[in-house]
Amino acid sequence: MPHFIIECSQDILQQKAPDEIMDAVYSVAESAGLFAINDIKVRLQPYQYYRLGEHKNNFLHVFGYIMQGRSTEQKTNLSKQISTQLTELLPDISFLSVSICEFEAATYSNKALINPENKNHDRHFGL
Repeated sequence: MPHFIIECSQDILQQKAPDEIMDAVYSVAESAGLFAINDIKVRLQPYQYYRLGEHKNNFLHVFGYIMQGRSTEQKTNLSKQISTQLTELLPDISFLSVSICEFEAATYSNKALINPENKNHDRHFGL
């Protein structure tokens, strides 16, 4: 936790390397101070086939999934910082957007939480 999933049109990867795009999102998430060290995950999925509005060439959207508990202000700031960083990196993009959604702690599970040795139900157990 958190997960940042970048979806974009294939041609975006002709403008910037995947690592540059993922590093931009990772660095903002890391500097936000909202997440445990080494807990941030970023991945990128390009699309070859997509449809956009007239005279629109490409797109990039970041889906941020984070554990509940952050304020609206913190989530807004994170979204805006990611948007700003990516706009600087890709100034000519047609559509660039970011959304931050929360996981509900009560319904979240991971490998650490099901470990029988994790008596305190710490989702970072063993990391």
